[in-house]
Amino acid sequence: MRAGPRRAAGRVGVLIAACLVLLPPTTARADGIRDQQWALAAMHTEEAWRTTKGAGVTVAVLDTGVDDEHPDLAGNVLPGKDLVGFGAGRGDSAWARHGTAMAGIIAGHGHGPDNGDGVLGIAPEARILPVRVILEDKDPARAEARNTRGNALAEGIRWAADQGADVINLSLGDDSQSAHPEPAEDAAVRYALDKGAVVVASSGNGGEKGDHISYPAAYPGVIAATAVDEYGTRASFSTRRWYATVSAPGVDVVIADPDGRYYQGWGTSAAAAFVSGAVALVRAAHPGLTPVQIKRLLEDTARDAPDGGRDDSRGFGFVDPAAAIEAGAGLAPEKLSAATYDRKYFGAGPDGDGDGSALDRAAPVAGGLGVLLLGTSVLVWRGRPGPRGAYGADDY
Repeated sequence: MRAGPRRAAGRVGVLIAACLVLLPPTTARADGIRDQQWALAAMHTEEAWRTTKGAGVTVAVLDTGVDDEHPDLAGNVLPGKDLVGFGAGRGDSAWARHGTAMAGIIAGHGHGPDNGDGVLGIAPEARILPVRVILEDKDPARAEARNTRGNALAEGIRWAADQGADVINLSLGDDSQSAHPEPAEDAAVRYALDKGAVVVASSGNGGEKGDHISYPAAYPGVIAATAVDEYGTRASFSTRRWYATVSAPGVDVVIADPDGRYYQGWGTSAAAAFVSGAVALVRAAHPGLTPVQIKRLLEDTARDAPDGGRDDSRGFGFVDPAAAIEAGAGLAPEKLSAATYDRKYFGAGPDGDGDGSALDRAAPVAGGLGVLLLGTSVLVWRGRPGPRGAYGADDY
């Protein structure tokens, strides 16, 4: 994933994250990492693991790339695809950080004696299919990216579906004021659903900035994840919109990094990854169920449902893979069918008239599509020596 020829790499792939920050670090004992993973207990993973840990399931992570040599992921990462083609590479400080964090949440297996150290994912026996469709916020190629257009997200979704991905995780989004549906992306989502892939996306981190609609979360058929804290309270940054499906951990989440250290992160990026891990468990237990059935299962079995059964803050409640696995045992597979447009929500876009000028509208904007919806805050363990030296606040 080293820098390569300059080309139209993709609309998402050439934009950059804008919300990664590092505050003054604290340290913790290595064996304390697992203790800080409150999501494992909250999501009833031990109960779900009595049935499956995700073996046989492939989760595509469309992101900044994944470090397949990280000790918490080694052996769980399949050969992937780089749809960006330039920018940071292995050993650089701005390489595969966000994608590795998401992959760890989904399928980390820990390391050390009995895999007792490091990050343990929700589906630790699932396989990760990395698809690089976006640059990190501090990637040196940021300036180049701003002058490049393409459609990496749509290409990546289709490629992942063609590779047989069971789940497609999209921990990214566009919730800027100019956000609008892209026909190619919507078509790619429907293509993946028709192929049997479940598509999960972050609801957006705009809860304190107007709750703007975020894409790809708003595309029909997508499972949109909102973020809550350890007490089940909606995170203030988590976007509130009609498309919210379920909530998941998104505050004080321990994440792995290619530098060999562990950080606490926040964001609906993390929530989406947790939901993708939950879907991987359900898919492993019930491989014949369709994306629509799995989405309904998550909705019907979510815990702590809001008054009235659902709201825009937490969807149908907190995701519970163990309950979904149990309820799924009584279901017979249905015929595959993808969701279709609802004209109430999908039109030409706020600044378009349907004249086909999508590429012009795809110019990068601050906070636009490609923003990785995860912020990192506190260093919780330094881990093995990293190849790049110590990080400071300016390195993010």
